[in-house]
Amino acid sequence: MIQAYYTGINGMQTSSYGMNVVSDNIANVNTTGFRGSNYEFSSLFETALDTTSGATTTDSVGMGARLQATPMIKSAGSYTATDKNTDLAIMGDGWFGLEGNGDVSYTRDGAFGFDRDSYLVSNEGKYVLGTLGGNISEKNGENTLTKPLDSVALSGVNEQSKLRFPNTLLYPATPTTKAEFSGNIGLVSDVKVRSMGAGVIDSTGATNKLQLLFEPATPQPTIGSKWDLTATTKSADGNHVYDTKKGVVSFDKMGALVSNTLKTIDNNGTPVSIDLSSNFDGVVSLDNSEITSSSSVDGYTNGNLTGYDINKNGEVVASFTNGKQSAVGQIAVYHFQNDQGLNRLSGTQFSASSNSGKAIFYKDANQKNIIGTTLSSNRLEDSNVNITDGLTNLIILQRSYDANSKSITTADEMIQKALNMGA
Repeated sequence: MIQAYYTGINGMQTSSYGMNVVSDNIANVNTTGFRGSNYEFSSLFETALDTTSGATTTDSVGMGARLQATPMIKSAGSYTATDKNTDLAIMGDGWFGLEGNGDVSYTRDGAFGFDRDSYLVSNEGKYVLGTLGGNISEKNGENTLTKPLDSVALSGVNEQSKLRFPNTLLYPATPTTKAEFSGNIGLVSDVKVRSMGAGVIDSTGATNKLQLLFEPATPQPTIGSKWDLTATTKSADGNHVYDTKKGVVSFDKMGALVSNTLKTIDNNGTPVSIDLSSNFDGVVSLDNSEITSSSSVDGYTNGNLTGYDINKNGEVVASFTNGKQSAVGQIAVYHFQNDQGLNRLSGTQFSASSNSGKAIFYKDANQKNIIGTTLSSNRLEDSNVNITDGLTNLIILQRSYDANSKSITTADEMIQKALNMGA
């Protein structure tokens, strides 16, 4: 009967531990990225009652139960849409990496933002880990994109660093090197002059004017037609003329372009090739057809940063006022051989242990590191606690606590009766 005391006390203590676990889950049902815990009980050592019988079953009595473990609930929580493009949700397996005070922790809470130094950080101020594109140069307080990138390769697990993306960034101008023209300039007998134009960008990022003037040549060939071509580059306001060149273009009797002697022109220090194409693919001289003109040039003007976006592959993409985009970083997503082995630092943050194994990256068919899942911006993962299950388990544990309490009361009554009988 004395053993019944200990058994009941152990049972009450174990049920109390279980209620603590469930209560913590319920309290964090609205905590972003929270990972709930289950409870596992095990039997305390048992005492054999009969060791001489050769029975296949053992006769023994236990000493109650104890809390064996509180394993993490691995199921994903639901997802909530937000209005921040730096809010991220992992749509599958994996963990974000955070660095704080030199230690690395792992979380599913993707409520990120930028601090005053332009670092991507968590709500607790820890730095989000990833790979920088290395294509941002800072000089005299000005940040410039050194080269556009389609993507950023994820470096090694131990090579991840803090992610800093400046709030001002310049996309440098790319000067125009080629101008293509097309259209119909009509017949030489119908007009004195035809013109075409295009905006061309110089090395300073300014957009200048390139103008082509077609004038009937004298004398005309017996077959086909010939035009004198004058090309001029000047500033947008027309106050500065950078270059003027002349050439001749010829068309066959069908109006197809057969030759052009004017190939390039200077645009404030940058040579621009002039492409009128050939045959009927570019500029033509046709009768009874609408007079048209169109142009296409390469190059881009300067662009200022409009913002950052994060795509499903975890790449941070910068957008600019000139319509251009460039990848500038890659957010890391870590994986473990055994997520249950992670050490719980808080309800949302964990650290690696010998049971979880070291953090790893998945690899593609070419053995390149990949995040191994997809990310969704403007979305957060909610707590994975099921409130219905939590309340049900709380009732079960309460009943268990009451039952163990009753066993202590019963044992006490039996001892009192035994003492009275001995008297």
